[in-house]
Amino acid sequence: QVQLVESGGGLVQPGGSLRLSCAASGSIFSIDAMAWYRQAPGKQRELVAAITSGGSTNYADSVKGRFTISRDNAKNTVYLQMNSLKPEDTAVYYCQIRAGRRTLYVYWGQGTQVTVSS
Repeated sequence: QVQLVESGGGLVQPGGSLRLSCAASGSIFSIDAMAWYRQAPGKQRELVAAITSGGSTNYADSVKGRFTISRDNAKNTVYLQMNSLKPEDTAVYYCQIRAGRRTLYVYWGQGTQVTVSS
């Protein structure tokens, strides 16, 4: 079994910053890609940012220049640094990893609420 534990969400004013963390534990052989998704009320879950095992990153257009994804392979942890937050960034943020030995499986975190409001 693989567990993903997220932390760092909360309430922040517009223009503020938050840093999300997601630590993976359990029967992990090798982690390939890691990513953050978000889902706002009444909307579909969308990809926010992703990072490959080699460190290549990609971002949703809406967060480019404001969010930074990074990973610590020694800690099996992925981070999302969120700056210049806007009310439209309000959502539940989920981390996702692809991990396994010969076959890659997708695992999701439980989600952490981020609310941007004055």
